[in-house]
Amino acid sequence: DFRNTIIIMTSNVGAHLLRQDKVLGFRPEGEGQNYENMKEQVTGELKRTFRPEFLNRIDDVIVFHALDRQHIHSIVDLMLAELAGKLKELDLTISVTEAARNLLVDQGFDPTYGARPLRRAIQRLIEDEISEELLKGSFAAG
Repeated sequence: DFRNTIIIMTSNVGAHLLRQDKVLGFRPEGEGQNYENMKEQVTGELKRTFRPEFLNRIDDVIVFHALDRQHIHSIVDLMLAELAGKLKELDLTISVTEAARNLLVDQGFDPTYGARPLRRAIQRLIEDEISEELLKGSFAAG
């Protein structure tokens, strides 16, 4: 049953507004009034996207600050640490250069979809390649 249950839903409703940051006055370095302006714009977009009957059943809406490049770098580091943990189980280690990390940030971040494409970029650019080499027997333990 759903008593005493918290349901967390996420959405990128209004993300296109963040891409138009110069038009709307959003700045990653700005706080306070800038955040309130962004929140107001995104909340308006939420109301245009979802019917009132649905929104009235939601207790609270939290508008997160936009991710910047440093945030994406941190997420890449977390995902690579997760991958390193999986490889450690196979007695393999991985070392990723800063240039490769930057490539993942560039190819894995989209202002519309946030950090979600990062998982696919890491899979496509690193995990798939490692899998191919594992199948070929190219790696030695350690």
